[in-house]
Formats: sequence, C-alpha cells, structure tokens
Amino acid sequence: MNSLLSEKPAILGGVPAFPEGPPDWPFPDPAINQVLQQAQQTGDWGKYHGPYSGQLQQKLADLHQTEQVILCSSGTAAVELALRGLGIGPGDEVILAAYDFEGNFKNIVTVGATPVLTDVNPENFNLDLNRLEQAITDSTKGILVSHLHGGLVSMQTLTGIANQRGIPVIEDACQVPGALIEGRIAGSWGETGILSFGGSKLLTAGRGGAILTRSPQIAQRIRLYSHRGNEAYPLTELQAGLLLPQMETLDSQNQTRQKQVDILLTQLGNDSGLIAFQNLQLSPQTTSMPGYYKLGFLYQPASFSGLSRDLFCQAMQAEGIAVYPGFRALHAIHSRRRFRQVDELNIATECDHNMIVLHHPVLLTSEENMTTIAGAIVRIAEHADDILRLTAEGKE
Repeated sequence: MNSLLSEKPAILGGVPAFPEGPPDWPFPDPAINQVLQQAQQTGDWGKYHGPYSGQLQQKLADLHQTEQVILCSSGTAAVELALRGLGIGPGDEVILAAYDFEGNFKNIVTVGATPVLTDVNPENFNLDLNRLEQAITDSTKGILVSHLHGGLVSMQTLTGIANQRGIPVIEDACQVPGALIEGRIAGSWGETGILSFGGSKLLTAGRGGAILTRSPQIAQRIRLYSHRGNEAYPLTELQAGLLLPQMETLDSQNQTRQKQVDILLTQLGNDSGLIAFQNLQLSPQTTSMPGYYKLGFLYQPASFSGLSRDLFCQAMQAEGIAVYPGFRALHAIHSRRRFRQVDELNIATECDHNMIVLHHPVLLTSEENMTTIAGAIVRIAEHADDILRLTAEGKE
C-alpha cells in the first residue's frame, strides 16, 4: 500500500509519514486577505455596526431557509442563548446524547435545567433515536441533538417524535456547517439551530457562533436577554467579514472532504481496526452528505496487539497526522447528581474509552495523502508489539 510499510513507525525512530506535520488551519486565502485590507481601509473592522454582519446574517438565513439569525461570540454561547430563548430553566429536563461536547451539558446546567443522558447508536455513535421515547417525561422541555465526527442523526425521525410530544429541538450543527441531512441543510430542522465559528471549525473567525430560528418569539427572548445597553455576546464586524468568503467555498470544500473520506475508508478496508461512523438510519428517499470537522473512528485495541487508544494517537501524531482521542463521555466526567441517565450508556462508555478523531485540514489536501494516512495506520498495527515493548521498557 505504501513504501513506508517496510520501515519502522516514527514513534520507533522511523521517518514520519508527514515530516512537516499536519497542515495548519485556516489555509491562506486571498479572498480573506482582501476582506482584511478592505476593513482596514474603510475602518469597518472597528465599528459596532458595519456592513459585514448584515451580509453574513442574510447569507446564513438564505442557506438555512430561516427568518432569524442571531450572531454571537461562540457556539457555546449560542447553545445557552437557544436554551434561554426556548424558556428552559429550573425544573426542566433536556435530553442529549451521553457522548457529546461537554459545553452542551454545562449549558443545560447553567440555565438551571437537568441534562438527561441517553446512549448513542452503535452504528454511528450519535444520539440513538431508538432510546429517545424512554427518555421523555412530563418535564422534558427540549432535545439537544449534535451531529458528530461524520455521523448524522435522522432529523425526519427525531422531529417527528418531538413534534408529536410538543418538545422543541435544538440542532447543534457546529461540526457540520453546510452538511445535508435528508434533503435539508443541517441546523435548519429544529426550533433552533446552532453554528460555531471557532478557530478550528470549518467556518472560522477565531471565535464566534450563530443561532438560527424561524420563531420571532424565540429570537426576541434571546435579544432581550443578551442586549444590555450593548450586545453582551458579540460577534465583531471583522469576524463577520472574514466568514463571508468562506461561505462561498463551503459547499465545494465539503464535497472535497467527502471525496477524500471515501478514498481513505476504501484504503483502510473493513479490517483496519478502526470502525467508521455509519449513517444507515437516514431516509433512503432523500439526499444526505455528512460534515467532517472531525472524522471519527471507534478504535479497536485488539487489532493493534492491545495498544491503548492514547498510545495509538501518540504514534499517529509522531507520523505528523492529527489524530486525537475523542470527547469524554458526559456521564464519565460529571457527578451523578447533576444528570439523569436513561440506561447503562454502554456504547457511550465505549466511545469514552476508544473514540479517535482525525482533524479535518488534511481532508482538503491530495488523494495521495489519504493513501499515506492509511499506510501509517497499517505500519503502526504491524509494529504494535514493538511499540508496546518500547513503552514498557521506558516505564521500568
């Protein structure tokens, strides 16, 4: 598969697959440089109210076919504001997957509500809709659903269940801007949708976020909470300007990432020891395309001679490949008194132990690099015993 297979892995002293390391993000972009120069010349970079924010709001509204777009300082702030816009507070419950971003859990607690943790689907490690009904009680006032690591949750099914019960949905699309879920753009399904413009995200302004909603009432409650003489959770004019050219290339970049993921998964095959996310429960009559802020795999230590997940990640990083452990499962890092759980959360626990993620920038590089990544994985597997031996000797 790759000439590197005959050599030692980099962690054992071999030549790294990518000696210069993983690509930086964001990539250099002449269109962004033009915005910076224009903002400097006009002074728009320092204005409270300039042209960029309005243009960004309109582009986001058009993409998501929504009426209300509220820009804010981060995706995390956006989730909190969405909860407040829905009137969720003390005594209420909000359902979310036990494997999810920690900030979502903390935001529910911040507004005084109780997180209700349910397990994830064993096929794609996102919220398991087969367990949703048993999580719902009379206190359920929201469902917070994330699309993570190349996995998508069937929003047709989820919103069907939620609408029957009169439960609002907060759709966290922070990892999947521009992704398509059953014929609609991610973030457009729920009563509120959430975007993040953090420094590592597919759309990046260093920081920032947005709340999407069709409800003037929800939008008004958010504005009443966040406007305090000025905007308490602002996205600056300069940040908004930097996002505008990225909106123009988002779709083509998402298509490139999907193509590269397909190549990488084909190179790995079915016996690599890495279980890729599957989206088998989506409606087959509709069109879907995941987003790839992180490409996730459930790591199988037995395929690597018992090499731990963390040590595998270290070996990949030594190759110059940006592979890291996934999120900690929410029930594993929070006191039991802070949440209610629906079942044993066995799949989420497995994700806590063995989820790994590949950071997205390399997915916009060459097809040859996908082959090199697959080769590095095989090389580590072939030398896993030597890696274990070396680390054991280092501890003696």
